[in-house]
Amino acid sequence: MKNILIAIVLTIAAFTGYGQALKPYILAGVATDLDATKSEVKAALKQASFGIAGEYMPVEDESRWIIIVSHPELDKAVTSVGGLAGFASTLRVALTKEEDGVNISYTNPSYWGNAYFRKSFPSVESNYKAVEANFKKALGSIGTIKNTPFGSEKGVDIDDLRKYHYMFGMPYFDDTREFGDFNTYEEVIAHINNSIKWGKPGVKLVYRYDVPGTKMSLFGFALSGETGETNFMPKIDISTPKHTAFLPYEFLVMDNQVHMLHGRFRIALSFPDLTMGTFTKIMSTPGDIEDLLKQIVEN
Repeated sequence: MKNILIAIVLTIAAFTGYGQALKPYILAGVATDLDATKSEVKAALKQASFGIAGEYMPVEDESRWIIIVSHPELDKAVTSVGGLAGFASTLRVALTKEEDGVNISYTNPSYWGNAYFRKSFPSVESNYKAVEANFKKALGSIGTIKNTPFGSEKGVDIDDLRKYHYMFGMPYFDDTREFGDFNTYEEVIAHINNSIKWGKPGVKLVYRYDVPGTKMSLFGFALSGETGETNFMPKIDISTPKHTAFLPYEFLVMDNQVHMLHGRFRIALSFPDLTMGTFTKIMSTPGDIEDLLKQIVEN
């Protein structure tokens, strides 16, 4: 009877994700020269079927670089579920020069997939397995290979990721901030394009990714100025390896709606081990990010 009960528990765990802990980032390897690694990584990603949606130097820090990537398997996953899953249409690769060399890291597909697809993740898990395999193929021969998850000491259980919030009273994935009042997708895009063309203080476009076959676009922005990346990143990115792949911040255009993940969700998901004491140092940051991005949509 005991063996039967154990088998039942293991079976339930396999289907629910209970007991499996994931970390937000993967340290793929460590290289030496930032510029040379940048070129090598981009070429390898393209060879492994990734598209380069955009790239930039975050935190105005010459020791960091971010490459935003798309992949056909992500497109399939997003279009099969739709809605706010559009936030999952890109992933991020980061190069960060630290003490031991240039760390090559990327957002852990399974971690972010479970957080964004939630209960629907099992239906797209095969797509994510393919993406993970392509990351390993692309980055598996650059520098000294590590392939080590990081970003949380113990990780977050899959079951908790699918209903993630930092603590009681904090926002969930679908507690988004919604901007603007538009009638059509085309009207939203025209307004955003005009804002980007003329520019807004502290906000610069890093990438726009249009999910094929949908009226869904993900925009990522570099945030500068007194309330931007140079203000909040030094306060929260305090461990090693660095969480460079947290950036850039984005919003999603979905038909005639514009959604931004709440800062108190998005930041906590990216830095799950940060203490409440650390979060109090950035109490204004979620609102600051919202104010910066809102300019693109509402002004």
